[in-house]
Amino acid sequence: MNGSNAPADVPAHHGALLPLLGADQEVIDFFAGVADLDATNPADQELEDGVRLASGARLEQFARAGSGDAFCFVGEGGEERPVLYVGLDGEAGPLALGLPELVRLCLVAPWWRDAPGRTADELRAVADEYREDIPDLDRRRDRAARALGLDPAGLPSEAAALARLVELSRGPVAAACLVVGYEGDPLDPLFAGTRVINL
Repeated sequence: MNGSNAPADVPAHHGALLPLLGADQEVIDFFAGVADLDATNPADQELEDGVRLASGARLEQFARAGSGDAFCFVGEGGEERPVLYVGLDGEAGPLALGLPELVRLCLVAPWWRDAPGRTADELRAVADEYREDIPDLDRRRDRAARALGLDPAGLPSEAAALARLVELSRGPVAAACLVVGYEGDPLDPLFAGTRVINL
């Protein structure tokens, strides 16, 4: 089902974003091609052996980055579950409380991986570089947002989305979502020492 004809200010599909991330071409073009989140085959995603949550809660991969890093849901339920990023280099951390929040982060700051520890000027340079590499970035973002039933004008600012990322990396969600590797050792925090960046 294609949500591109849904009204721009009404969320489409009542919480069923994941199928669109892997089926709607404009959405795939942005998320897989720009934000490096490929959800085209969620059933085929599988975490590296032994990677699990210290709490024993379920860790379900639903998408991957080009590097092979994993986007995972935590616990039982639907798209409202917390989302963790698990890197092949041994780091992990929360990105969002629910898929809708992750979608908004990726739409407004697809360069979020480069945000930790950077000054506002450095982050602007990262964003400018993205736009130089992808001149139609804003148009692609807006088309993907509308295909998901989101009004581009209602998306959070880059600063707000990144501040939320920092908040999650420091708060109780991060503590509750500790990921351990196959030897039982905790993975490194995804955003250790991250500070809030004001753009």
